[in-house]
Amino acid sequence: MTETDLDIPTADGAMNTRVVSPGGSGPHPVVLFYMDAFGVREELHEMARRLAAKGYLVLLPNLYYRETRRFVMKAGEEGMNEMRAMMGRLRIDLVNRDTRAMLDFLDTHPTADARRVGALGYCMSGPFVFAAATEFPERIAAIASIHGANMVTERTDSPHRAAARLRCEAYVACAEVDKWASTADMAVLERELQASGAPFQLEWYPGAQHGFVFPSRSGAYEHASAERHWQRLFDLFGRRL
Repeated sequence: MTETDLDIPTADGAMNTRVVSPGGSGPHPVVLFYMDAFGVREELHEMARRLAAKGYLVLLPNLYYRETRRFVMKAGEEGMNEMRAMMGRLRIDLVNRDTRAMLDFLDTHPTADARRVGALGYCMSGPFVFAAATEFPERIAAIASIHGANMVTERTDSPHRAAARLRCEAYVACAEVDKWASTADMAVLERELQASGAPFQLEWYPGAQHGFVFPSRSGAYEHASAERHWQRLFDLFGRRL
């Protein structure tokens, strides 16, 4: 396995990105790994390694690059407010530009199989993988949203509106205890996924809280549910990539 930190040129600047490869000449299928609101950190690097160990070339970009090359969250309410503000400024149309840049990068990467690309998003990035799938339907072969936030909104680019246009397979993991994704909202999302005609699974994790996949998330991490989500990802990407 190899890891490289590099800058991917985008319409808005240089997006610093960790590239984790299983090693060898490839070509390897690709997973675009969209971070949660807490930013790129060692915990996400380790998750990227777990994907790479299954044979995937993983791109983990710092989506906050327009403001900082490394987001370190301050303690207390000040830190939470700063994180919420940065998350709020990261619009779907901006991330679509970043996705385009990653796809362009993959087209020139010597060990990437750019014809087999999946997208994985946690928390705030659930909407981003739905946008990637509908903005680039000819490129994205599968998506997974894990305890995605704000999946049903009044915005014209709301993920539930994108869901009806999906062409690829989708997996949606829902925490039972999640103020960012209510049962009612997920019912709306599921209805739109059904309307798309594309294969999908929307799965509830009973008793799980938002953030249950992250070992560092004290009080939320749940090992059994986290491992179940990994198995679902490996099954999805194994089928489609």
